[in-house]
Amino acid sequence: MFGGIEAGGTKFVCAVSDDELNIIKKSSFKTTTPEETMAEVISFFKPFQLDMKAIGVGSFGPINIDETSADYGKITSTPKIAWQYFDFVGTLKEHFSVPIIWTTDVNAAAYGEYRHGNGIRNKSLVYFTIGTGIGGGAIQNDQFIQGFSHPEMGHMLVKQHPDDDFKGACPFHSSCLEGMAAGPAIEKRLGIKGQDLSEDHPYWSIEADYIAQCAYNTTLMLSPDIIVFGGGVMQQNHMIEKVRQLFEKKMNDYTMYPDIDSYIVTPKLGNEAGIIGCLSLAKDKTK
Repeated sequence: MFGGIEAGGTKFVCAVSDDELNIIKKSSFKTTTPEETMAEVISFFKPFQLDMKAIGVGSFGPINIDETSADYGKITSTPKIAWQYFDFVGTLKEHFSVPIIWTTDVNAAAYGEYRHGNGIRNKSLVYFTIGTGIGGGAIQNDQFIQGFSHPEMGHMLVKQHPDDDFKGACPFHSSCLEGMAAGPAIEKRLGIKGQDLSEDHPYWSIEADYIAQCAYNTTLMLSPDIIVFGGGVMQQNHMIEKVRQLFEKKMNDYTMYPDIDSYIVTPKLGNEAGIIGCLSLAKDKTK
């Protein structure tokens, strides 16, 4: 049996699975304070603690992934004040004597797609979530691409669309990808949530342009076998084709890449990519 925790900035999703990753039980809790939310997490797993072999955690961040650091396993400079420098892994280890596999929420979603979704039969994959925030995770040959820390791809700089006079919503970089294209940026720019915009609203062409820039940058930097765009914004069914068309225009036949319809895609696992990735990490990293 394996445990998984998809720790998002809005909600936590917890699950336990059998050895074949069939989910036995799953629950979600609102992300409030560490004291409140972690109490619910611990209560969820307690009945299974004697049978669990490991727990995979994908957390909102930034987080410390350096196992040689005194701050390993902590959430670090998150905008969520109550969670700053919270010892996530240490808290779990106080209650469960099993390996804790620790990574970012978007890395977990990337791993879920890589092992069980659109990434099957590919050696490399990059996953972006375009939602309340924007984050990216990259995998090559079963390993996350990272160095002193995990990537923060959502904060890559993008060129402002000529029809867009919005200055950006990111408090650190203004007109980075997250500042221009995440859900809060759409609402701040237009005064309406993206989910409430009609499919033919002219703004979607601007949004698609920023995401296409993301795909362009990713292709030229990493040349992955596949790029997956998940998150609430990409649940707009018309968006993926707009992104593909603008990506091809920006590439301008500069270099070869896989067939566009199988290269830039939405997650096969949908909203389950994150929790399946957490469970998969728990299984695969403790073999």
